[in-house]
Amino acid sequence: MPRKFIVGGNFKLNGSQSSLKTLIEGLNQGNLDSNVEIVVSPPFVYLDQVRKSVRKDVAVAGQNCYSKASGAYTGEVAAEMLKDIGIEWVILGHSERREIFKESDDEIGQKVAHALKAGLKVMACVGEKLEEREANKTTDVVFRQLEAIAKHVSDWTDVVIAYEPVWAIGTGKVATPQQAQEVHKDIRGWLHKHVSPEVAEATRIMYGGSVNGGNAATLAQEEDVDGFLVGGASLKPEFVTICNAKAKM
Repeated sequence: MPRKFIVGGNFKLNGSQSSLKTLIEGLNQGNLDSNVEIVVSPPFVYLDQVRKSVRKDVAVAGQNCYSKASGAYTGEVAAEMLKDIGIEWVILGHSERREIFKESDDEIGQKVAHALKAGLKVMACVGEKLEEREANKTTDVVFRQLEAIAKHVSDWTDVVIAYEPVWAIGTGKVATPQQAQEVHKDIRGWLHKHVSPEVAEATRIMYGGSVNGGNAATLAQEEDVDGFLVGGASLKPEFVTICNAKAKM
């Protein structure tokens, strides 16, 4: 069964009520490919605004959540809370969470498991830093990150993997289509060996890292690239172009 292409827009720490209103209006008016699943992820305080205003065929994601349902965890947001206001997805393990906020592989694995249990779908991020790629350790790093998720997750139905080479995030540098395909193929091979052939075949693997309207269609041609997790370009009109990249093939 073919894997449905998926495009996520990660707004990160950007936006205001006014700017997001304009952004969502543009998305609502866009001619979007009906064969592509589209998810947008604004900051927490704007989740409800975006969920209520965005077109019904576009889902909404939180950018993070905690591994507990409630308690004395000041500043955290529970998966159950996201679910309670109608949010369907959450992004977990983004390199900025790993690097800036020092989230460990195991902590991310626990978060993924808890979010799934709460009924959310998860975009689980993996990826290597520049020095790791230059030392030929890309698969070592990515497989370690995958293993930490697999340790806690038994049902992968609602998991999408987002491969984001850290050196390409927000830098303007983009992995070539061949580089992206190589790692995506390796990830699928790891799933085949360590989870199951069925999960390997069914699991979607997104690419993230300076995706824009100019390079999306070329990247989308690769066999194991099943979508994109878009950062800065998701705040621009070209996000519609990226969402339609598969249709241009």
